[in-house]
Amino acid sequence: MSDLLVPLVYFRSLSRFFPPLLLAVALFCPASLRAQVLDDSTKVLYGAKTTRILREADILREQYEGRIIDTTLTNQMQARYWFHDSTYQQDLGNVGTASRRLLWEPNLELGARFGRNVFDKYVRNSATIPYYDTRSPYTFFRFIQSGYGEQVFELSYTRSIGKNANVGLAYERFASNKVLQPRGREGLAEHSNVLLFGRFQSKNDRYYGLFNINTSRHRVAEQGGIRYQAEDTLDNGNFRPRGLFEYNLETVNLTQALNQDDRDEVRLVQTYRLLGKGLTAYHIVDWKRQFNRYNDVLQTPLQFYPRAVRSVSLTNDRAEYRQVDNTVGIMGNTSAVGYRLYGRYRDGLLKVSRSYQDQQSTLVSTLPNPRPHYSQLFVGGTAEFRYRKLIAVETAGEVLAAQLEPKGKALSEYWFRALARLGPLSGEFLSASYSPTLTQQQFSGNHYNWEHTSEAAAFRNTLVNQITGRIGQKLGRHYLDASGSFVTINDLVYYNQQAEPAQLPEAKVLLIGTLRHRFNLGKFFFDNQGTYTSGGDGEGLRIPSLVTNSKVYYQDYLFKKAMFTQIGAEVYYQSRFRGYDYSPSTQQFYLQDHFIIRNYSVADVFLITDIKTVSVFLKVAYLNQGFYDFGNGYFASPYYTGLPRRFQLGLKWQFFD
Repeated sequence: MSDLLVPLVYFRSLSRFFPPLLLAVALFCPASLRAQVLDDSTKVLYGAKTTRILREADILREQYEGRIIDTTLTNQMQARYWFHDSTYQQDLGNVGTASRRLLWEPNLELGARFGRNVFDKYVRNSATIPYYDTRSPYTFFRFIQSGYGEQVFELSYTRSIGKNANVGLAYERFASNKVLQPRGREGLAEHSNVLLFGRFQSKNDRYYGLFNINTSRHRVAEQGGIRYQAEDTLDNGNFRPRGLFEYNLETVNLTQALNQDDRDEVRLVQTYRLLGKGLTAYHIVDWKRQFNRYNDVLQTPLQFYPRAVRSVSLTNDRAEYRQVDNTVGIMGNTSAVGYRLYGRYRDGLLKVSRSYQDQQSTLVSTLPNPRPHYSQLFVGGTAEFRYRKLIAVETAGEVLAAQLEPKGKALSEYWFRALARLGPLSGEFLSASYSPTLTQQQFSGNHYNWEHTSEAAAFRNTLVNQITGRIGQKLGRHYLDASGSFVTINDLVYYNQQAEPAQLPEAKVLLIGTLRHRFNLGKFFFDNQGTYTSGGDGEGLRIPSLVTNSKVYYQDYLFKKAMFTQIGAEVYYQSRFRGYDYSPSTQQFYLQDHFIIRNYSVADVFLITDIKTVSVFLKVAYLNQGFYDFGNGYFASPYYTGLPRRFQLGLKWQFFD
């Protein structure tokens, strides 16, 4: 409980020099503070056009007008967009389980970082949350439920205080039930998040401030995948994966394991205009905490884990990382040019790393004394030149300028990106050199231990160079977006077949092509996209060669334009590949060579309708279950089946008064 008080204490100290944050109490102020929009008959009109969204990126570009709130039906029924990372993911087959990005993406985060990211998909990013400028109180409600226990719930409320301030509160919950070896409707995962946010601007518009407190709690029962039995083996001794689709009748490896991921973050962004839009000073302070714990009652002899280092009866591994980033910079923006220069100081501390010791049943520290402490200084910036909508040149970069703690010479880390655009054509060059995560450098638990911090055992930086060409063009009813990338990766740090970090001695080369084609024939709309990756299924990386998603739907107004409706189908396809295995005790995905995830497709049909501020969708997910030869399902990860056919219901309701 004391850990939860830290952000609140920090908020109290910030309020001494940022009094507008205290205006959060005005959530309960009288309605007389509300601004009103009147038509010619003096009737009050509120709606999407009187509610605008601003984000931190907008403020740092000095774009304060905001965007109209999204009221479209697009992607509401697509499960990828229910969470905070909409990229394609490899997960463990259910809501709330560990996941990683399926396709290649370069890392642009430098310096010390914890490296426990398998639950990032479900956590709000404090740097990208929406802030609001509303002329009336705005409430957002979303609820999604399926017959197999998938659940999404979100409720947020925000209101403006006069013209220059806005405050809000949001709560969300993701949950799922066990499908493999359940006992009744037994819960598998539960995630909850509470967000308090506020926005303030001075009367002369020279000062802008954004503030949020973001806290999340994630719990998931780890099952370790399906344990195959004698009947799942052929006469020649080979494994028969198509026999593992009995779902609730299957036996899992773990029945008492639990993973916990707790995060707290406090973020403040301030800008002050010095000389018009040509010179503005800004300051960002970001405090964050992440706590991970894994516990399980062990079986004798061990059947799932490779070994027991400290206790043969109980695993209780925990770690906590805290970090403060303090950024100061200047920026300027006009219609033709823009720039931003900054320096950032990071103070990071691996505060806790403990594990149960056998016999005593007491936690012992697994950290060296003193505890690992990181003090790092970064410098970076951006520069942009734009000529109408025809020509644009953009550059951005960051470098680790100095490492104050720990003492000693630090490997150079940087990222640099340059982009040039001429009409529909654009080209980009990206180069990045970054160190391994803190977890890759050092881990000590009951089942795994490694140490790569000494000079002899330390990993080298990973170096990535990427060249991308892209074309985006609209031709009548058709819109085409195509790109091709050439990627080289040197000294890649990854988790090998023993689930331990290793460094790849040879360079990896990837060729990536993406294509998206959208068009309509009357009221029928088509959206097809695909990504092809060559070189992604060798040592160090596992990426399916082809991933596609196709959607077709019919949309029109019904009942004298009182109801707007879409009805359609969507198909996801993924080619065969040796997908990553998962280690729950370290919260890491790692390479494996014994299980091939066969190519599969998942087809959904949906109906979604919008009545003023309410939209409802009905969906049958995985309609094609059992339609092809490979068993009665598909694998999301080795020994983890995807969910079977199910019915899903979703509701979204927006209140503008």
